[in-house]
Amino acid sequence: MISRDPQAFFAHARGLAADFGPPVARAAFLVAPDGFARAEQSAGDNRYMAAAEGFDPGRASAQHRELHRSLAEVLPTVCFAGDPDTPDALFPNNVFATGRADAAGDPAPARYLVGRMRHPVRQREAERADIRDFFGQVLGYAEVDLSLQPHPCELTGSAVIDRARGLGYIGLSERCDEAGARLIHQALGLRASLLFELAPGEYHANVVLAVLAGRAALIAPAGFADPATAAAIAAFYAPHGIVLSAAEQGAFAANAIALSSYRVWMSGGAGRALSADSRAALAAAGFAVVTVELDAIEAGGGSLRCCVGEIF
Repeated sequence: MISRDPQAFFAHARGLAADFGPPVARAAFLVAPDGFARAEQSAGDNRYMAAAEGFDPGRASAQHRELHRSLAEVLPTVCFAGDPDTPDALFPNNVFATGRADAAGDPAPARYLVGRMRHPVRQREAERADIRDFFGQVLGYAEVDLSLQPHPCELTGSAVIDRARGLGYIGLSERCDEAGARLIHQALGLRASLLFELAPGEYHANVVLAVLAGRAALIAPAGFADPATAAAIAAFYAPHGIVLSAAEQGAFAANAIALSSYRVWMSGGAGRALSADSRAALAAAGFAVVTVELDAIEAGGGSLRCCVGEIF
């Protein structure tokens, strides 16, 4: 099912069991911020990106290593070298994604997706033979290459996935059109996907929404063109649909990820911006908040979730 109608989507979703697959990844991968700098093409539709003088590559590299250490405490985490010709490559989840189930929730051959990026500077990332070979030759995953078709589909930047239920929440923007959203839905074998327009100035759904281990969600209504869609998502995950303020959204609190059933990671700035109510709501959902300082990386217009590729 693919729908733009939240009422129809959630009427269907409420009948689905949380048996699509593991709710959190079994491993993660990163790409080092080598050559980290302002990418002018990406800046054209990313209002979160700092001016060129706001980039500190050395500090970004140190913070990225700390992120790697933090994640590796909980699950295997590999880090690929960066490339000065791809200054946005430290945000690999837009380019590569994985899946291991079909729409019925039955085990399916493991596969990795290669997304179609909007900007040419990011399209270079999809050509990386080392990352493709890691998935294809080392892990034995089948390839689903969407990078050569014409529709932008920036994978788990544009699509927030509830892996427990096989649900996709796909934000439409210049970085993912409706045809691209359908390609993501099909390639991941999802049971149902809700398509919605992002608010003007937003570029990825994962900046305004996070689904945490299938049992909670962080939602920033200001990032949705229609706030009723945000409210419907919050109601679906009630009592753990956590509505964020504009200040929390601006600090990247929705750009968070659960890589275990009991921890949610976000940047240090996001953690400090969390209200007492939001923090208490996460605790009630069974999550401890783990933070990593990423202010230098956030100059690139993304935060912690954007840095993490999931391996299912």
